[in-house]
Amino acid sequence: MVPLLLVLLLALVLFGAGFAVKVLWWVAVAVFAVWLLGFIARGTGASGSRGRWYRW
Repeated sequence: MVPLLLVLLLALVLFGAGFAVKVLWWVAVAVFAVWLLGFIARGTGASGSRGRWYRW
């Protein structure tokens, strides 16, 4: 009984980790898209800008 519970627990943990990684990939894609849009919008010559929209 204990090995069966351990296997089920492991499957649950791996499923949760896989779901979290998939969500993080979608978040990374969304952040990259927003960054790219901001970079393109500022790169077209916004008034008084140096072509950068971040303060690094």
